[in-house]
Amino acid sequence: MKALLVVLALFLPIINAQVPHWGPCPEPATQPAFNLKKFMGRWFEIAKLPAQFERGRCIETNFTLKLDGTAHVVSSEILKGELKTIDGTAVVEDKRNPAKLGISFSYVLPYTPYWILSTMRIKALAYSCTDVLRLFHVDFAWILGRTRSLPAATIDHGKEVFTNNNIDVSRMILSRQQGCDKDL
Repeated sequence: MKALLVVLALFLPIINAQVPHWGPCPEPATQPAFNLKKFMGRWFEIAKLPAQFERGRCIETNFTLKLDGTAHVVSSEILKGELKTIDGTAVVEDKRNPAKLGISFSYVLPYTPYWILSTMRIKALAYSCTDVLRLFHVDFAWILGRTRSLPAATIDHGKEVFTNNNIDVSRMILSRQQGCDKDL
């Protein structure tokens, strides 16, 4: 019990805004025949499970393939009237399943899972989950689009895919993508 309290004390600041779930992370099916090169480019956040690290509006991520096979990742948001960006690296963590990416925005932190569950020309579904001693897990889910908005039916289909993979999206919210092209 004492060990559990220590683990909770270490991870509670990280999961403060997140809702932990009991048990280990689910193992969702990822995009078959995923092609990292085709995934490159600009993706807008359409809907998400709320995340402490994403509090702004006009959130988007740009993936650029590098010569070494990794991807340069630049995520941005407008927060309190300022454009904030963060640079990172994405890697294919399992060559047999290239849809299982890892992303890191720091040289000192390990790669975080960033799994692509589904891609189409206009939409992608991404999922990340970290479990703590297989006692509980904290997860993130995103519906991404090549444009700042997607039809409601496309968003609903994305939520259905998550749900069919045992991912709770009952708290999923639409991202704020209005007024993004105006001057800050």
